[in-house]
Amino acid sequence: MSPEAMDVLFPMHVRLDADGLIRRVGPTMQKLRPGRQLEGLRFLDLFELNQRRSISAMPDLLAQAGQKLRLRLRDEPRTALKAVVVPLEDGGAIVNAAFGIAFGDALQTYPLHSGDFAPTDLTIELLYLAEANAAVTQAYRKLGLRLQGAKMAAEEQAYTDTLTGLKNRRAMDHVLARLIRSGQDFALSHMDLDFFKQVNDTHGHAAGDAVLQQVAKVLVEETREADTVARVGGDEFVLIFPRLTRPARIEEIAARLIDRLEEPVMFEGQECRISCSLGTTLSSYYAAPQAEQMLADADAALYGSKESGRARHSFFVPHAEGLTGR
Repeated sequence: MSPEAMDVLFPMHVRLDADGLIRRVGPTMQKLRPGRQLEGLRFLDLFELNQRRSISAMPDLLAQAGQKLRLRLRDEPRTALKAVVVPLEDGGAIVNAAFGIAFGDALQTYPLHSGDFAPTDLTIELLYLAEANAAVTQAYRKLGLRLQGAKMAAEEQAYTDTLTGLKNRRAMDHVLARLIRSGQDFALSHMDLDFFKQVNDTHGHAAGDAVLQQVAKVLVEETREADTVARVGGDEFVLIFPRLTRPARIEEIAARLIDRLEEPVMFEGQECRISCSLGTTLSSYYAAPQAEQMLADADAALYGSKESGRARHSFFVPHAEGLTGR
């Protein structure tokens, strides 16, 4: 049989001479050691045989003719193979190898494709199955990523006020519950827009929407990334400041918000003027903070700001002795 025919029918064969030296290897066998000259090497220096009897010379190898051999390449990667030895008339032999159950590992280790195996080799079927499995796995992975992205988008939408892009009441409830469970100190401010009804009545709801969007922009700019800004009603907002319970610092933030929100908002050539009032309570006022109570107390402080003339900020005054803000 010609060497070319051997390559087609047995692409993982190794031809040995009578001294056990490699005279030719099939193209797939050569792929296991790319760039390395295998012809001229001693077969038993390249492969380790795991047999019951010791095999250290060519006669030992020929004595295994017709029996299933278990081979392993001596250097890394130490790929395991199965093989059979067929003696030749010149005293040499053909060793024809296959991956066997190590097929999956071989695919991950070497750049193999269908052309690297004999057309009748069952490995071809396994290769097709592996490629199909990889394609299905990739499709499922992509589908999973799309579903995860859709889920995240849906969750984000469920926690977002569609007009302003701020958090909504549901998100605020979630953040408050998490902060209270963690025992972390925080400040909670309730903010209401002054004169917003006049904007809607005078300029229309489109103008009111534009004002709300500008208010949201200012709130985001004047708070930290870790803070939560939520729109909880038509012109009502809640601000949550983790790890911030110093009254002086909160007063600074409130003052900046009041100043900026008093700047007119232009809508279709018309000035829309509002202001804001705020009320704040601190988690440190409570032995065991509760979201509902803190929201009610911040609302009471907001009411006090409006009663004092609007465009003001007030702190809730705790009634229990010894409870003060930081």
